[in-house]
Amino acid sequence: MTTEGSMRLQSFDLRLFDIADTDLEKLHALSLTVGWPHRLKDWEMLRESGYGIVAQDEIGRVFGSAMWFPFADDFTTVGMVITSPRLQAHGHGRWLMEHVLKQTGSRPLRLNSTRAAYRLYLSMGFTAEKTVYQHQGTAVPLVEPEVPHGAVLREISVGDLSELVALDRIAYGTDRQALFARLLQVSTGVALIRDKRIAAFSLCRSFGRGTVIGPVVASDDADAIAVIHPHVVAHAGDFLRLDTRQKVGPFAQFLTRSGMPVFDTVTSMSLGGTWFTDGEVQKPGYPLTYALVSQALS
Repeated sequence: MTTEGSMRLQSFDLRLFDIADTDLEKLHALSLTVGWPHRLKDWEMLRESGYGIVAQDEIGRVFGSAMWFPFADDFTTVGMVITSPRLQAHGHGRWLMEHVLKQTGSRPLRLNSTRAAYRLYLSMGFTAEKTVYQHQGTAVPLVEPEVPHGAVLREISVGDLSELVALDRIAYGTDRQALFARLLQVSTGVALIRDKRIAAFSLCRSFGRGTVIGPVVASDDADAIAVIHPHVVAHAGDFLRLDTRQKVGPFAQFLTRSGMPVFDTVTSMSLGGTWFTDGEVQKPGYPLTYALVSQALS
């Protein structure tokens, strides 16, 4: 289905189409042009989780994309904003984002910006808030850390959905039940149980070049380490990735020692309202997001 909007760039006449009607192979080819690792299945999951547009020429070639994920009226994330390298210097990204703004209306927006897109988002009124550290590499299991006193680990099951969503809602700031229901279909998970309740958890799934750990929700570094260590062991010698806003401390150190140093960074930005409170302080027992689902879904 064609959406409203057209643009002429160089010798290209581009029109916008609904991403739901676009062949996955074309979306995959687009992300490969900018070096992004998304597989066909990754694109499929993203399309199932949100909305989006693509820019196509008159013969159906895809030159750009943008997606948005409205978790709530006051919480929408933006991601998969891709412009073909051939058109990046011609206002193509701004054109796509202007259409996203039309579609999302007055909703506050959150996104994670690459270095290449950072100036564009600043010029459109987005505010930089935090840095996301993309840790990745070949997993190297260390000596197994002790499970925190009074806690036990177990595998996550589909029956844990409501408890996981409730914990994530506190840490993330909005309800993501539909997303978590989809994640549990494709993920393995570890829960840390304390006082017969889930106090921390991690999910792990195939993504990109290998496997990604995320989301991870915990109240401190020790709990976070405890729930990701089993995934490091399970994927020893394989490519493993985790995206976090934790710059320093035992958690960040554990990732590096486990074969996942910082590979790249992106910037969390917001428009129409702050993403994180200025006085955000980790309170004892208060859950935090230690690892993102993905940079697009956050």
